[in-house]
Parts: sequence; C-alpha cells; structure tokens
Amino acid sequence: MPQKNNEQMTQMNMIEAIRSAMDVKMSQDPDVLVFGEDVGYFGGVFRCTAGLQEKHGLHRCFDTPIAEGGIIGAAVGMGAYGLRPVVEIQFADYIYPAYDQICSEAARLRYRSNGEFTAPLTIRTPVGGGIHGGQTHSQSPEALFTHISGLKTIIPSNPYDAKGLLIKAIEDNDPVLFLEPKRLYNGPFSGDPHMPARNWSKHELGLVPEGHYTIDFEKARTHREGANLTILCYGTMVWVAEAAVEATGVDAEILDLRSLLPLDLDAIVKSVNKTGRCLILHEATRTSGFGAELIAEVQQHCFYALEKPIVRVTGWDTPYPHALEWEYFPGLERCSDAIVRIMED
Repeated sequence: MPQKNNEQMTQMNMIEAIRSAMDVKMSQDPDVLVFGEDVGYFGGVFRCTAGLQEKHGLHRCFDTPIAEGGIIGAAVGMGAYGLRPVVEIQFADYIYPAYDQICSEAARLRYRSNGEFTAPLTIRTPVGGGIHGGQTHSQSPEALFTHISGLKTIIPSNPYDAKGLLIKAIEDNDPVLFLEPKRLYNGPFSGDPHMPARNWSKHELGLVPEGHYTIDFEKARTHREGANLTILCYGTMVWVAEAAVEATGVDAEILDLRSLLPLDLDAIVKSVNKTGRCLILHEATRTSGFGAELIAEVQQHCFYALEKPIVRVTGWDTPYPHALEWEYFPGLERCSDAIVRIMED
C-alpha cells in the first residue's frame, strides 16, 4: 500500500474515507460542491456526507428534490460553468432516470463542443447487494456505463482506495461514475452471510492518510500474488475471492481492477500470461455483464497462454431476489467451487 511521507494516517471505514475525500476537496477548492437527496442536513442515507453541510455551508452541500434527471442535469450545467459538482444518487437502482443526462450530455459535452466545454462532475452511488435491499436497492449496473465513451467508471474495494480514487475523480475534467459497494462500507465481506461481520478497524487498507492523495484510474491493484490462477474482480468480489482462495488453498493471484473504464489491460495480460488460468467474478447479472468484456480481452491477448477455458461466476439473469438473496449473490461457496473446477486437469 502506498504511503505518503510524514502524512498523518487514521483508521477509517469506507464511509469515513469517502467523506474525508469530499471534505479535503471542498476545503481546497471553493468550486467543489456536494448535493443530492438527503445529503445535507441528514448526511446521506449511509451518512457519507454527514457534517459537510455544517462545515462548508448550505450553498456548498445541499439537498435536492427526488429527481435524478434534474440532479445530473444541473450538475452538467454547473460543470460547464466551471464548478466541480459531486452528486449523490441515493441508490444505483435509481440512476436510470438520469441515464440520458449522463450518457447524452455529460459524457458527450467535451466532444460535441470541440473542447470548449467540459463536464467535471462526479456521480457517487451505492451498488450491490448483501444488505437485504431486494430488487430495487441491490443492483450493479456498471456494464451499462462502461459502454459509454467519455465516461469513466470506478469501483473501489477498500477505504484507502476509495479516498484516493474519489479525490482523483473530483479533480478529473471529465465525468466520473463512482460506484460504492454498500456491503463494504463498514468492513470486508467474505461472501458467507453466516460468518461474523468484519470491520475496517484493524485492517491495513483501513489505514488512510488524513490529507490529500490520489490513485490513478489506469492502475489495477494486485490484492494477492499467485502463480496458478488469475482472478479478475472488483468491489465486494475482491473479498469473496480472497476467502475462496483461502478456503481452497489454491495459489491464486487476485487482481482488483479498481477502474473498469479505463481498464488496466497490461496488468490483466501480465497476470494471465503468468498463471495460464483465469476466473472472473462480479455481482451483476451474467448476460452482457462486464465479465463478458473481460473474457473477450483475455481471449484476444492471452489465448496461447490459457491452459483451461475462462470461467466466470456472476449474479443470475433475474431481478435481485429479496427472499433468496444468498442464492443470487456469488458468494464463498460458488466461488470456491469455480476455483476447484478451473484447477482440475
């Protein structure tokens, strides 16, 4: 984990790290402002913006109506004017009313204006299941946005990365979709709902610099080095992969992608060429999920190194079920079974 010289480090969960990133940038840059549903006085449904309105004022952190298209539309105009809005969509499941503004306006603004205008806005939204949110509070729509040129799509897996990547997003001159796995807000998750909950209080990736630092989007993080299998994953699946590797005893390399667009293809190719096997994990539905893009890239660039067909473990092609959440969630058991299967001769 990178360290900053003489930088004060503090143990944070992901909520605190995300809040710290916004606080740092709001303190540094008066053009940075935060708004969305319930983010002001209430501090956000997960409390990621708690205290920001009190510290930075009603004009820098404020509530909006329940109108996602209006939230993003206003942010696009503010960005074109020179501000740097950081907006929250309360759950990714409710981002669809804003899809046109994100894809047709924010992502295209630099191109359609020949560089005269940009849209330096950051869209934060919680994604994924594991909290009994049912079909309307558990979706993972990342693949719908990686198809859009001009838009960056970021998914952190831990507090250290969350803060560094969010500061980088706020400083970017183009729109960034910042997806926050809600099951990781308070601690890593092994994918086994019957195990005791873990927290970030003693984890090394919960040790976060208090001040300013950034993490490049283009660089994946090697979560675990290994020689016999490459596991490509992001968000919550990084921790499920870790638990599955420990359970099976396989010497697997776990690559935390961090960024889906841009994608660190060099790191993927290097790892798969080394191990000769590839397993892809994501929580989103299987058909046309981001795993399909990863399979295409690995097949194209690592074909002659592959010893077995690429395997992927994902959510099912159904709405996220409330009563059968753990049958849908690609948890420890399903991931462990896939690792054993891909290692068979």
